[in-house]
Amino acid sequence: MKKRIFSGWNFRRVIYLLLGGIIIVQAIMEREWIGILFGAYLASMGVFAFGCAGGNCFGANCYLQRREEMTTQVQDLNFEEIKSKSQGNI
Repeated sequence: MKKRIFSGWNFRRVIYLLLGGIIIVQAIMEREWIGILFGAYLASMGVFAFGCAGGNCFGANCYLQRREEMTTQVQDLNFEEIKSKSQGNI
């Protein structure tokens, strides 16, 4: 858990944390208590790196390879020309 919180910080996580904090403060100032839940959700996405803030798809269920990891193999292809019989008058 500590590793997840303290490592892998990026711009998106910081933005989610800041927006969540701003929404929580604003909700308290306006006494809109349901807003605290929304702000807490955004802030927790930033802190714990889940969902969009961590670059994950629905709880890290998908993995996208980086370009360096992807290897492409070029294969020689043989093409054969196909000529159609032309029928002069139809």
